[in-house]
Amino acid sequence: MKQIFEYEPRFEPERYELDAAPGYWFNLRRRNFFKFLGGGVVVVLLLDKALSQESGGGARRRGGNRNLPQEISAWLHIDEKGQVTVYTGKVEVGQNARTALSQAVAEELRAPIESVQLVMGDTKWVPFDAGTFGSRTTPDMSKQLRKVSAAAREVLIDLAAEKLKVDRGDLSAADGTISTKDGKSLGYGEITKGEKLTKAIAENPPMTSPQNWKVAGHSHRKMNGPDLVTGKHKYSSDMKLPGMLHAKILRSVYPDATLRSVDYKAAEQMPEVLVVRDGNFVGVAAPTEIEARRALKSINADWASPPKISDAGLFEHLKKTGSNAQRRGNDGQAGSIEEGLKEAEIKLQQTYTVAYIAHAPLEPRAAVAQWENGELTVWTGTQRPFGVRSELASALKIPEDKIRVIMPDTGSGYGGKHTGEAAVEAARIAKAIGKPVKLVWTREEEFSWAYFRPAGVIEVSSGIKKDGTLMAWEFHNYNSGGSSIRTLYNVPNQATQFHGAQSPLRQGSYRALAATANTFARETHMDELAHAAGIDPLEFRLKNLKDERLRAVLEAAAKTFGWGKKAPEGHGFGIAGGSEKGSYLSTCAEVAVDRASGKVKVVRAVSAFECGAIVNPDQLKNQVSGAIVMGIGGAMFEHIRFESGRILNGSFSEYRVPRFSDTPQIEVVLLDRKDLEPTGAGETPIICISPAIGNAIFAATGVRLRSMPLVPNGLKA
Repeated sequence: MKQIFEYEPRFEPERYELDAAPGYWFNLRRRNFFKFLGGGVVVVLLLDKALSQESGGGARRRGGNRNLPQEISAWLHIDEKGQVTVYTGKVEVGQNARTALSQAVAEELRAPIESVQLVMGDTKWVPFDAGTFGSRTTPDMSKQLRKVSAAAREVLIDLAAEKLKVDRGDLSAADGTISTKDGKSLGYGEITKGEKLTKAIAENPPMTSPQNWKVAGHSHRKMNGPDLVTGKHKYSSDMKLPGMLHAKILRSVYPDATLRSVDYKAAEQMPEVLVVRDGNFVGVAAPTEIEARRALKSINADWASPPKISDAGLFEHLKKTGSNAQRRGNDGQAGSIEEGLKEAEIKLQQTYTVAYIAHAPLEPRAAVAQWENGELTVWTGTQRPFGVRSELASALKIPEDKIRVIMPDTGSGYGGKHTGEAAVEAARIAKAIGKPVKLVWTREEEFSWAYFRPAGVIEVSSGIKKDGTLMAWEFHNYNSGGSSIRTLYNVPNQATQFHGAQSPLRQGSYRALAATANTFARETHMDELAHAAGIDPLEFRLKNLKDERLRAVLEAAAKTFGWGKKAPEGHGFGIAGGSEKGSYLSTCAEVAVDRASGKVKVVRAVSAFECGAIVNPDQLKNQVSGAIVMGIGGAMFEHIRFESGRILNGSFSEYRVPRFSDTPQIEVVLLDRKDLEPTGAGETPIICISPAIGNAIFAATGVRLRSMPLVPNGLKA
């Protein structure tokens, strides 16, 4: 029997607050918690301030920062066999957070890392978390779990002292065991056996300093690596539920179009195909994905789309709308630009531009939705499980405590999976047809309907003395963002401002946010000033630098690279430095340019990176190397072409991403600062490769490029 499901009125947003006890955001009742886990010790950590994060829209983004209670509970459970289960709202999107957080727990708990199991991103079990972004997993969540684990260790010592009838000062914890000086010992499982005890611990239990780390601070293999390489791990798109149907959504080539009319009679006649319509929303469901695609293709629709600009007029549009907009944050002022320019003997004013680029994750958006007894469970790849839960509650008009979002370890995000479109779409269709539904976006949908890294226009005006001393620096960013906008160089007279603009395309968070754009403009401009003064680019930077952490990475990268030697014919060297998310980076690049063909090849890249105390050196090197390759795409050729809002290169056959042949020789120099707390490391390593490449191209050819991508079609003669 064929069915058409039509709903009026359309779904409208509605706010629901979670019905939970003050101070907690848990769906799980304590009695059910113990019933599920069995005997053991539960540790509740009391923090003075809630962990909060901001990325892109921050608190403005639905389901982002909330007015969190002053106490956040981080759960840790040790069962009768010594198995350690830890709960975190952070998720795994390829950055190896699962391993790093397991190391943190094992370090402070004094337990084998193999005994640690993380439950990540499941809203039924884990404490509320704003999301996995902003490079906050290591500085925030790792620190939180270290505290929890240290607290658990102290509880175990107290319990062991009671059981062994000894003074707790005579006990020590190691390898999942509490031992006395005379050789008596109890395993963690023996201590917790039969106990159903919750201990509240003050904020600052004794933690191990990085200088004394034995598990953290050392390389460790990926915790679930074998599952990934053998195919045992199931992504959202691998999920199969009994009676599940596959769904597809009717879309216009213009993302903001309005549906004027639709004819789905042909789809209606197809065996076992169901059609769901709700205003502009039209979806189909079928037993197989092929049948769903066939049904979708049979639907005829007429769309109306408002006129929009094309990419040819993008930067003029951003500058115009940004200049007319009300000024936004990230402003900075020191001294007087006018006075600084009067003292300057060399003045420079330039404009730099940055194109929209796509996240291009390995795994497109995907979701599986199932309704049971009025409650919804969704499996989806997202960086914000609780944010997606809020989106679902608003779209479907149900309380959040009736929704469970489960995030399987997911195939990359890069800031592009903050929103829950696929989850909402799958849930709407599943509710309408009364069956579980799987929805997997196509690559074309991912390019056209997801959001992009913001495009931007950046204007820089500066002045220096003939000896290279910076006197004035004025920096205006239109649209791309305020991250890493302020210069780290010593300038007595400076002004910095970010101007929001009207973006013709949907835009949002991207790896390192706007730090890549701002670092590109700043470090390219610094290179231009150095050449104008006739000073070596590295020497010029160091001359105007008081920040010792930035100095250290600049010198380390230059030393490893061999800065100062003469480049081969047709080659050029470039350098850049910067800071973001509390970490510091410098990258040197060597390029080879064939002027006859216009081909530009990045031959070698050396990055020196410092992010405080290093948790996992091999993992960190992988992050830095991956960021370099990813950054080469945005630096050299990645850009979104569009006309009146329609994406023109929305597939991998048309959108150029880095290939194996684009990968240079990569060298990573890590500066391990065990005297500093660990900071974020997943984003900052991407910010310097683009200006380093641009500066190297100038060194090789004398051609100064001020737009990203630098050479989308090769270097024109």
